[in-house]
Amino acid sequence: MGIYEVYPNELIEKAAEELKKNEAIKPPVWAGFVKTGAHKERAPVDKDWWYKRAASILRSIQILGPIGVSKLRIKYGGKKRRGHKPSHFKKGSGNIIRKALQQLEKAGFVKFAEKGLHKGRIITKEGKLFLNKIAEEIMKSKGVEIKKEHKPVEKKEEVKKEKPKATFVTSKKEEEKSGKEEKGVKEKTKKGSKTEENKK
Repeated sequence: MGIYEVYPNELIEKAAEELKKNEAIKPPVWAGFVKTGAHKERAPVDKDWWYKRAASILRSIQILGPIGVSKLRIKYGGKKRRGHKPSHFKKGSGNIIRKALQQLEKAGFVKFAEKGLHKGRIITKEGKLFLNKIAEEIMKSKGVEIKKEHKPVEKKEEVKKEKPKATFVTSKKEEEKSGKEEKGVKEKTKKGSKTEENKK
């Protein structure tokens, strides 16, 4: 069971409720007065928006990680209306994202890592278990049966059996020929030794 099998909004809302119980994640004092970006006209109406933003960032890190503040600012940005003039894209608030990442890191759900050319925050095992557990609860509440994953059975090391040495089967005629050849060689060696003795 993974986060991809659940609607993102349901997962984020449920994760936000669970994050409220975590002491490491708390909205700062100024969270009730600020906008979430230059493209917004007003501050968020929802009082628990900080927890939802933290849950959304955690989900984004699992999908896109390693990812940093600058890319997350683009993700949480939007169009700024300028009246009769064309709208311009503005990035989301970097301070909100930065503080949320620090709190998630303190909670143990996120850590800094480098993978090749990319560097930023990646999700930890605790973070994955946290989101997967919430996804399972959502699926259970809908009455969906969750099948347990079968762990792959480790194959035992096979004992290497020595291959039997090749034995060449010879026919009777071949055996007789080989026997005659051996006798002929012996007789030649005897004759050669006698001639050497006579010469001496």
